[in-house]
Amino acid sequence: MRLSTELKLPAVSLTGFETPMGEEELAIQASVHRFAKEVLRPIGQELDKMTPEQVIAPGSPYYTVFAEAARLGLDPGLLAQLPPDMAVRVESLIGEEMGWGDAGLAISLAAASFPLEMAKAVGNQELVDLCTGKIGCWMITHPDKGSDVTMYDIRRDWTPGAQGNKGNMLATVGKDEIVINGQCSAWVSNGAVAQVALGYLGADYGDGFFDADGRPHGLAAIIPLDLPGVSRGKPLDKLGQRSLPQGEIYFDNVRIPRRFAVALQDSYYGNHTSAWSYAGTHMSQTFTGVARAAFELALQYCHERKQGGQLLINHQLTRHRIGDMLRRVELCRAVARRSLAYARLTPQGHAYATASAKVTVTQEAWQVVNEAFQLFGGAATSREYPIEKLLRDARVTLIEDGENNVLTMRLGLLAQQLHAEGWGQG
Repeated sequence: MRLSTELKLPAVSLTGFETPMGEEELAIQASVHRFAKEVLRPIGQELDKMTPEQVIAPGSPYYTVFAEAARLGLDPGLLAQLPPDMAVRVESLIGEEMGWGDAGLAISLAAASFPLEMAKAVGNQELVDLCTGKIGCWMITHPDKGSDVTMYDIRRDWTPGAQGNKGNMLATVGKDEIVINGQCSAWVSNGAVAQVALGYLGADYGDGFFDADGRPHGLAAIIPLDLPGVSRGKPLDKLGQRSLPQGEIYFDNVRIPRRFAVALQDSYYGNHTSAWSYAGTHMSQTFTGVARAAFELALQYCHERKQGGQLLINHQLTRHRIGDMLRRVELCRAVARRSLAYARLTPQGHAYATASAKVTVTQEAWQVVNEAFQLFGGAATSREYPIEKLLRDARVTLIEDGENNVLTMRLGLLAQQLHAEGWGQG
């Protein structure tokens, strides 16, 4: 037991009730917080008021974010140089600060590097060179294959006797060449601006699109988006995260070398779950930051606004509401970090486990933002106050990167699968 000799307020940092951090961690956090405050937040607020076409137009402030982010020097290579446990906390700190600044831009920056990180992971230097310095996207969702892309167990999770959903982006895989036709959905992050894509497609290797059980064959590949046959739809006009340019990409007999594939028939689903697990961790860190931003705005407002002859913060019920929000922010952070540690450090993770953390964090973040909105009263409904934007940004994420009820159902399926292997029976 550690004893104190006097009553003191607890140690607290930007990220709440944090265990002590080293100088390097504090320096990184301070640098990213400054970037979030001085670059992401003001640019995000500016982009939020623009049309989708204006956001992606040449000269838009959107593009300055990438140059400013590059100056930070915080690429994933830095994390690889740190001890594993420290790398997890630093990655979490970075993700939270980015989300605190602007959720849409935080997701855009993360998605932009996804093709490059996959190219590095598979050790393909040609693809690394192809992706370096370019805005990327993760092209996995299809118009008619939204939540179905998260389906791995066709026997338990699909209509008995029916073939699965091969989707709308389809590849014909030859000996030396892959031909791509179809389209991704409008919800692809950076789809409206990306120069290169990490794509997940239904695939025909010469024997059709389905295996004997009806599960679709797949292909994952790095796809340059300046090839003949590639075109775009309109950028998506949406409720929240308007700083994140999303949109459809169309393929008409687009040809890429077979060597651009990062996962073929036998390794497709393993690669798929690894990529989704990697990406899902970013959602949890980002929306921990959004929850914290809403909490801080509400805490400040309650120290300024008077009702009943005194500041809101002096009302007992207000203190309870603030305390409940703080508790939820701490819950978001704890779940996000545990999920991140599991995804990065365990030898055998799974996307459903990571996705369950995304559900918890985004549900709790929504509760925090909604309560902050309520505390602002009528002022919250005015676009003069930033809490209105946070409400829209947070609401989107209950569907984004997997609709939360579907993801929770998938977690239940995972429990069923694990129980069949003996888990929870002792």
